[in-house]
Amino acid sequence: MKKTYKLRNLDCANCAAKIENGIRKLTDVTEVKVNFMGQRMILEAPEDKFNAVLEESKRIIKKLEPDVSIDA
Repeated sequence: MKKTYKLRNLDCANCAAKIENGIRKLTDVTEVKVNFMGQRMILEAPEDKFNAVLEESKRIIKKLEPDVSIDA
């Protein structure tokens, strides 16, 4: 399953790279791309584990960049 999310308050390309690298380390992530210019994140994971991956991704984002939030 692949979904695109809007990221709010993503301030720099380095921040986007940190988030992408952090989420990529999750076991069930098939693919993740964080686009700083588009303020978007594309997340792909198995459908049966997608919600758990999304919640863990949100925790990683808050840990790395507390001001960034995900709009569903």
